[in-house]
Amino acid sequence: MKVKVISRSVDEFTRERSQDLQRVFRNYDPNLRTQEKAVEYVRALNAVKLDKIFARPFIGAMDGHIDGVSCMAKNPTQLKWIFSGAMDGDIRLWDIASRRTVCQFPGHQGAVRGLTVSTDGRMLVSCGTDCTVRLWNTSVDNLMELGHSTKNSVEPASVHVGKNAFLAVDHQWDGELFATAGAQVDIWNHNRSEPINSFQWGTDSVISVRFNPGEPNLLVASASDRGIMLYDLRMATPVTKMIMMTKTNSIAWNPMEPINFTAANEDGNCYSYDARKLDEAKCVHSDHVSAVMDIDYSPTGREFVTGSYDRTVRLFYYNSGHSREIYHTKRMQRVFCVKFSGDGSYVISGSDDTNLRLWKAKASEQLGVVLPRERKKHEYHAAIKKRYMHLPEVKRIARHRHLPKPIYKAAALMRAMVDARKRKEERRKAHSAPGSITTQPLRRRRIIKEVE
Repeated sequence: MKVKVISRSVDEFTRERSQDLQRVFRNYDPNLRTQEKAVEYVRALNAVKLDKIFARPFIGAMDGHIDGVSCMAKNPTQLKWIFSGAMDGDIRLWDIASRRTVCQFPGHQGAVRGLTVSTDGRMLVSCGTDCTVRLWNTSVDNLMELGHSTKNSVEPASVHVGKNAFLAVDHQWDGELFATAGAQVDIWNHNRSEPINSFQWGTDSVISVRFNPGEPNLLVASASDRGIMLYDLRMATPVTKMIMMTKTNSIAWNPMEPINFTAANEDGNCYSYDARKLDEAKCVHSDHVSAVMDIDYSPTGREFVTGSYDRTVRLFYYNSGHSREIYHTKRMQRVFCVKFSGDGSYVISGSDDTNLRLWKAKASEQLGVVLPRERKKHEYHAAIKKRYMHLPEVKRIARHRHLPKPIYKAAALMRAMVDARKRKEERRKAHSAPGSITTQPLRRRRIIKEVE
């Protein structure tokens, strides 16, 4: 006959040092914990309330420009450096950690409209309305020497002069080529003073261009004729073109799913497309009340940030129709450029009020060193919030955001207009012959046609 006895080793519950925590053994049998769900629901409720209390996304502003910030570029090899270009031709390199200017790049006589950095971080390419493309040596050794000297400006390594103003530039993710957008799409090499290839479709100017992260020879561009074009450097002609109802101001590829890209549109929405199937958007991201000026994906590819003419910055999940976060300040004006930091922890925005602003990607994230117990607590709170997010009270608190009065009123007006349009379509369909009127979803409605 076996007799069950309680046996417990002294080592299991004895503290090694007096400062150690007392070990507590818990029995997680659901029969013994009848109030477990109720207790966890209260904890989830408290967790989302704490997120609101500790939501302090704004870290600081980087001031130094004397005109509106028009474009930015990240250095792929340095987390704490970011380049910015202004409407007066001033280009600066910023140290995000200290929020100070490292050096300046003088030379442009007009607005700087595009900045990009090579994959190895050794070359900065800038272009502007003065019809020039300038290449700058931005190797770490060169900038470190500059930081120790009294001279605080860099001379361009080479200057290429074009016939028309340049509106955008982007570098290959893996290669020596870069593309400029203006009257046409020009493909340049670092060692050539003339474009090695040019693409043109129609007569309207091209306003943005982006190379594909996965396929170096594929790039997408948007033009002022409301078109989005796909080009392949291995072909003599463009691949395909899609025309929308309103023009696209900026485009960003998803770095983790390089076949998908998201377009920032003039109608206040962002449209995610599969490059193989342009007749329908995969997802429509709406919430902005004015034109979306710029867009940038997080390095993880799970979310992206947008900057808008309505003076706000919003963060979206890649598959969500509405923003998860909105950032704004009283002094911030129209946002023309936004970037995620290289590690995805921060967001940088450049606006018309000459300032660059640094934000946390997660508004309530704790800065500084996080102890292991604190990290476990944050992970537990995130897990129970995700588990109970479908409940009305938790969802209401998590979704609530304070909006500036003009944006709140404009959003209410836009909702009223959308509801009125929907009622009108339903009534027209109800009073027409069955099948004579078909309603297209929003994913197709904004696309006019696709041209091969």
